[in-house]
Amino acid sequence: MYPLAKFELGMILLMLAIMTPAWLLNHPAIWPPAAVLGTVSLAISLRFSKRFRGYQFTAWIIAVVTAAMLYPAQFLHVGDFDMRNKWVMLIAIQMVMFGMGTQMSLRDFAGVAKAPRGVFVGILCHFSVMPLVGLALTKIFGFPPEIAAGVILIGSCSSGLASNVMAYMAKSNLALSVTVTAVTTMIAPLMTPLWMKLLAGTMVEVSFFKLMVEIIKIVLVPIGAALIHDYLKQTESRAGVLPARLGEADETEPLKLSRSLDRRDAGPTLPLGQKIIYAIAAVTSAWLLFLVFGGWKFMPAHFTDGALTAIALVGFLSSAFVIGTVYHALATRQPWLDKFMPTMAIVGILYVTAMTTASGRDNLLKVGALLFVASILHNTAGYFFGYFLSRAAGLDKNSARSIAFEVGLQNGGMASGLASAMGKLGTVGLAAAIFIPWMNISGSVLANYWSKRPVKTGQAEAERW
Repeated sequence: MYPLAKFELGMILLMLAIMTPAWLLNHPAIWPPAAVLGTVSLAISLRFSKRFRGYQFTAWIIAVVTAAMLYPAQFLHVGDFDMRNKWVMLIAIQMVMFGMGTQMSLRDFAGVAKAPRGVFVGILCHFSVMPLVGLALTKIFGFPPEIAAGVILIGSCSSGLASNVMAYMAKSNLALSVTVTAVTTMIAPLMTPLWMKLLAGTMVEVSFFKLMVEIIKIVLVPIGAALIHDYLKQTESRAGVLPARLGEADETEPLKLSRSLDRRDAGPTLPLGQKIIYAIAAVTSAWLLFLVFGGWKFMPAHFTDGALTAIALVGFLSSAFVIGTVYHALATRQPWLDKFMPTMAIVGILYVTAMTTASGRDNLLKVGALLFVASILHNTAGYFFGYFLSRAAGLDKNSARSIAFEVGLQNGGMASGLASAMGKLGTVGLAAAIFIPWMNISGSVLANYWSKRPVKTGQAEAERW
């Protein structure tokens, strides 16, 4: 065992020994800091455990929730600055989505053509089972309207990259999992506002168009930027294949080799798609500079409100090209950035979870236990219906296992971001704060269970669809 692991284990035991009697004897000056130190030590120590390392992110979520519940004021304000500032929250959520996006690829969407039935079943189950189960749970538990809307919101969001991680751990159909995640993310701007309008429209004010625009800002722009980076990276990689293979060229093809050398000497030629991306990025950059230096004040006198909204929407979408090309230029010079972005995504989730918990502390004290039970039921229903509806639709066991993860694991970061955009982080956002840690725990347990019970090769071949 590593020396640091021994130290952290000792800290956990020490804090538990201090916290328990202090809590029982009601010493608020002792047990809260002991609880925070104990949960932080637990999160750090899991890094050194091969068996439980997969639960480290969940442990950090628990540590952050514990600290935010016990010291909410310290999280909500730093001096006079409100840490729930909408721009800070927006940037944090976009960072989360961009970090997730760097782990996606345009090739993920090729799975739609390879396995259309599996993708269709996954999308249908995801955007039907979870919103309706969420609505049923709000009726059963009788949550206040805004908290109930939060349960429906997280059920209406797309699946997250956690489902891909669990599918990989479970040794199920990873390609199908990745494809369904990619497609549900792309259609979330339509499906999430639709379900919120239909199921939660009487609980909170829901504007379909405004919610769609928020999802575009929170999800499509950062993930689109990451996919643009992926496209540029792939095209440059393909362009770099020629010099590596020149030495392996067949001597019977002197004419082809001569032409290749001529093209190399003439300098690299950008593919058409890359030229288009750079052109859009350049035009968008000029347009954004125009808006920043007075253009936005000039336009209201010359355009209708509808036209201004359309212009803003196009601007948001186009900004993905600017972000993607700028990041690509940085990542080309600093390759460590691609490996660092998922860590930034985790930090962003922890920050949003802290803000959500601190903002909704009083509500959590009232309904936190019921929300936790609801999260277990919601998540379990997703696994159950995802798996058995997939089997009923004729999918093989490995594909059904992947769909179970896709349906059961929601994008909690998206739900938190939308709750923040609605100005209801402390109510609508509470479900995400409770659901996220439980989804990671249950997903890890189920993935480990299935990984020890793989589908036999002969059986998988017989079930192939």
